[in-house]
Amino acid sequence: MASTLSRPSRVAKLPPRERILDAAEELFRREGIRQVGVQAIADRAETTKMAIYRHFETKDALVAEWLRIVAADYRAAFDRVETEHPDHPEERILGLARFIAEGLPAISYRGCPFINSLAELPDRLHPARQVIEEHKAHQTRRLIGMCTEARMPDPGQAAAEITFVLEGAQVSTQNGSIDQTGDRLMKIVEGIVDRHRSHLGAHSAAG
Repeated sequence: MASTLSRPSRVAKLPPRERILDAAEELFRREGIRQVGVQAIADRAETTKMAIYRHFETKDALVAEWLRIVAADYRAAFDRVETEHPDHPEERILGLARFIAEGLPAISYRGCPFINSLAELPDRLHPARQVIEEHKAHQTRRLIGMCTEARMPDPGQAAAEITFVLEGAQVSTQNGSIDQTGDRLMKIVEGIVDRHRSHLGAHSAAG
């Protein structure tokens, strides 16, 4: 939803539903889910609470839809690296890591929306939490698929290691405990890919 237009100009051009989502995204990222009420979203979107409830049955439904949009950005990143590197699965993995690395500066001051939201949504039956868990499961399946296509001997293990690094880098960036997280992230993921690929060579030689 980012734009080069100033916010008032951008909001004026958006349809009502998109205007509500734009306002919710800004407020949820900046202040958290629990701290933001429907009236605050209505004020920011220059609309009314009644209009919000016409588009979203509850605030929880609005939170879930916002997180679906965030998840779609990550899915698009998977699609993009698969299109850009159709015959090089290792480059797809590195492209995905690069997408995360390039997004770390934003996380440093806003935090990861998934991590932040999980902390506020302890109920696993909450619709927004289910969106996050489904997204993470889908992401893991696709990463395992990439590792499988790269012919790594243990794609599940490789995907787990890469996931730990990607998510750990986001947490470390958010809390400021590690510097140069983007560069360090890329080096670690490259090392994981190389190590698992070398295991493939050793396995082939042994066979």
